[in-house]
Amino acid sequence: MVEAGFLAVISSWPLNDSYMTKVKIDLHNHSEGSYDGKEPVELMVEHVEDIELDGFAVTDHDEIDESLKAVEIAEDYDTIVISGEEVSTSDGHLLAIGIKEKIEPGKPFMETVEEIREKGGAAVVPHPFQKTRHGVSKKKIEDIDAVEAYNSWIFTGLQNKRARRFADANGYPKVAGSDAHTLGLIGRAYAVIDIDKPKDEINEQDIIDALKSGDVSMEGSRAPIHRAAYHYVKASIRKTAYFTSKFLEELNPKLERYNRPLKQMVDKSPVN
Repeated sequence: MVEAGFLAVISSWPLNDSYMTKVKIDLHNHSEGSYDGKEPVELMVEHVEDIELDGFAVTDHDEIDESLKAVEIAEDYDTIVISGEEVSTSDGHLLAIGIKEKIEPGKPFMETVEEIREKGGAAVVPHPFQKTRHGVSKKKIEDIDAVEAYNSWIFTGLQNKRARRFADANGYPKVAGSDAHTLGLIGRAYAVIDIDKPKDEINEQDIIDALKSGDVSMEGSRAPIHRAAYHYVKASIRKTAYFTSKFLEELNPKLERYNRPLKQMVDKSPVN
């Protein structure tokens, strides 16, 4: 009798199906698809796989082709790649995270925010209030999904502090992005996102949903010198191998282009 009652209580307990996973995603990066970028997305995906970052977004200026290409490439890797675009609105720059179609530049800020949402993406305002970097002014931001409250391309901490204060005062989620235009700077800043799934089941849509719901925080500190140097060395090796093989391929199209064996070679480096 007692045993039966105990079993009844046990059977009524909720099963713990929670797989809360913390992932680090750099939401702001540029490839050769940007007028001021120069990195091939093949190289970016390969590099991110190796620098203790779970994923990244490719957000080229007013272009999306390379970003969509990166998402396809990432299917063969463990890295999560999010498509996106840094849109030049008539009021300043705006990150469109998770969109699959290009958003045309030149429209008002809030109109572009709504278009991003209609296309299933999350609208994030990067480096706000910085006129020299096409930052959007406070009065133009009527609503937003998140604020880039840490941008690694800041000479002083003042602008990041202003962005954090603005996000806190208005209840907007705070995220971070490297705004990397070169390989070695990817991962200098990133969003930290908690997702109720095992890591190997997390996909691009989970990241977008988390941004919209506000289940996100940020990190943006400088890496220790020896680790930063290690990443720069790896980036240099990869770039040399990539462009050398690309040149050779142009000489002989039958040559197979830069591939995963390079990563295996770099991984054998004793530096860690």
